[in-house]
Amino acid sequence: MDRIIRAIAADNFIKMSVIDAKDTVQRAVDIHHPSVTASAALGRALCAASLLGNMLKEDDGSVTLRINGGGPAGTIIAVSDCRGNVRGFMNNPQADLPSREDGKLDVGGLVGTDGLLTVSRDLGLKEPYVGSTELVSGEIAEDLTSFLVNSDQVPSACGLGVLVNPDGSIKAAGGFLVQQMPFAPEETISKLEDNIFFMDQLTTILDEDGAEDLIKQVLKDLNAEILGEEAIEYRCSCSRESVSNALRSIGKDELEHMIREGKEISVGCQFCDENYVFTVPELEELLL
Repeated sequence: MDRIIRAIAADNFIKMSVIDAKDTVQRAVDIHHPSVTASAALGRALCAASLLGNMLKEDDGSVTLRINGGGPAGTIIAVSDCRGNVRGFMNNPQADLPSREDGKLDVGGLVGTDGLLTVSRDLGLKEPYVGSTELVSGEIAEDLTSFLVNSDQVPSACGLGVLVNPDGSIKAAGGFLVQQMPFAPEETISKLEDNIFFMDQLTTILDEDGAEDLIKQVLKDLNAEILGEEAIEYRCSCSRESVSNALRSIGKDELEHMIREGKEISVGCQFCDENYVFTVPELEELLL
């Protein structure tokens, strides 16, 4: 079961969320059939959006993460609801690059750094809250950290990782987000930084030890307390009704042109593998 675990530490001066999202990322891979490096990039984006979405207090809130660094991957979009259920896609899922000299996947090269990370939070108001920062590495975790520090003014640290098997399946996926509350003591900050620096490789922890051990390592000697956890999954919000409304929005002339052609049309969801077929009579009903 994929999940997000929330914890606090150091007399509430530190809060942390950990995501274990192997099945969620695997579902995205099954839908979009990305390359190995693209799987890692999309998986990291999904985990990042899920962590941010789970932090929302509004029951109908959502978070949209948009990453466009000018790299071969094109634009990556991930959308999370307020629980952390997430969906996403990328423009060029088949794009790939050779591994880096250190043997790691070149996610930064695939994403690129000539562009922006944009976060849109829909809190149920008239307009969503939208903030953007320039990409710093294309590795996504560092870019999200930069966004939270510069746009949200919240000192943060983020780690994201996706471990891909040789056959393209997902072996491990997840990450963490740590945020520092105002007036946190310097010794607490220093200890947290040391813990993150000396922690084991993130995907190794998730694969071999589990999400709880990630909390133990990052919050070591900081009196961590787990507050709770929530199940998450890859979940798309598309429906036949929403597609019908989208078809109506293209205008009467375009619908009438489709009807005159006398063929049924098929509309696929960009986030999932659902396909909606509309016959000519059903298209005619949309004009009523």
